[in-house]
Amino acid sequence: MDAAQLKNQIPALRRYARALTGSAWAADDLVQDTLERACTKWTLWTAGSNLRAWLFTIMHNIYVSDVRRVIRHQTVTDPEGLEGEALALAAPTSHADSRMDLQRCLLLLPEDQRTVLLLVALEEMSYAEVAKITGSPLGTVMSRLSRARTRLQHLMDGSPANSKSSADVVPFPRVR
Repeated sequence: MDAAQLKNQIPALRRYARALTGSAWAADDLVQDTLERACTKWTLWTAGSNLRAWLFTIMHNIYVSDVRRVIRHQTVTDPEGLEGEALALAAPTSHADSRMDLQRCLLLLPEDQRTVLLLVALEEMSYAEVAKITGSPLGTVMSRLSRARTRLQHLMDGSPANSKSSADVVPFPRVR
């Protein structure tokens, strides 16, 4: 693996990490963890294969592991989910506030849908590449992408997705 090849992937990694985490600070940490893991495991990369897909797979796996760790921690420290319930309770929004910005709407998508949407739309990866990165069948990738686009459109329009009210939507925890 050439250091220049690795450096060329950093902007795409940062863009994807920022979209996943919703935070520049968390994104930089995720990119650093990804590059560190890639450097320590470089012997696992097959020369001539798609370096970008390999790096995105590493990033995806690190992110999913971190999210699972956060969920386990929340379950242990708040077993009845009262903290999440308190966050879900909000004052009624006016019609003008019903539309949210794209970043907030993306963060309201389930993690598996958000991942597929970002890889296809933002990183312009093929369905096959996304399937390889996420370890999902091609049909699952296409289904998740369709559901993500539909749900994102509903969220952006301020209308409930799948006949749920926006109060029923609990954002996926962000890793910080």
